[in-house]
Amino acid sequence: MNTSELEYQGELRTIATHVFSGTSIFTDAPLDNHGKAQSFSPTDLLATALASCMITVMGIEANKHNIDLTGTKLFIQKQMAINPRRVSKVIIHFDIKSSVISEKEKSMLEDIALNCPVAKSINTEIKQEITFSYL
Repeated sequence: MNTSELEYQGELRTIATHVFSGTSIFTDAPLDNHGKAQSFSPTDLLATALASCMITVMGIEANKHNIDLTGTKLFIQKQMAINPRRVSKVIIHFDIKSSVISEKEKSMLEDIALNCPVAKSINTEIKQEITFSYL
């Protein structure tokens, strides 16, 4: 079974549908590459997928230890390189809203995030700059 289906809409836009849930997302080319930036670009999704994967695996582990990460926010930046045009760096900052996390738990959660499946799938030439703040 397919994971998703994608259709090109013209004008540098796509619609991707998750087969199991029927949920759809749209992409648009970025302003600096002939697009209108009216939705995520494919490279925006790469950076966002990394952040989403990190917080998801942290959440799985946090649940095992009764740590509530609800309200945690991630701030994501993507930097592009030229020749060839590609993502060169993803910067993610976590603002973790949990008042009772020990140093050992922080270390565990951060290690899990840094080793999530997407982080391990991205080309090693793409620098991942990840920081964590506990509020």
